[in-house]
Amino acid sequence: MATGTVNLNCARIKRPDLGAIDDIARIHLGVRRSGCDLQLTSAGDELTALIEFAGLGDVLRVEVQRKPEQWKEPGRVEEERELPDAPI
Repeated sequence: MATGTVNLNCARIKRPDLGAIDDIARIHLGVRRSGCDLQLTSAGDELTALIEFAGLGDVLRVEVQRKPEQWKEPGRVEEERELPDAPI
């Protein structure tokens, strides 16, 4: 019996519905019967929310994709100078 992980690319599912969730659940069942795990990749926010809403969040593994961090423009650097003496 095979063991491993099968990745299902969900990038083309733009408008997920319960039919898509049913198809994914059936694929998951078939993959599990063959002794492998199913991992969903490139799942959009809507699909992930619908999976959670259907109560399958613990069953269907969704690969978490980190969004690139927003980098701020570096601030201007002031020239180094000596601070004035503190008043006594």
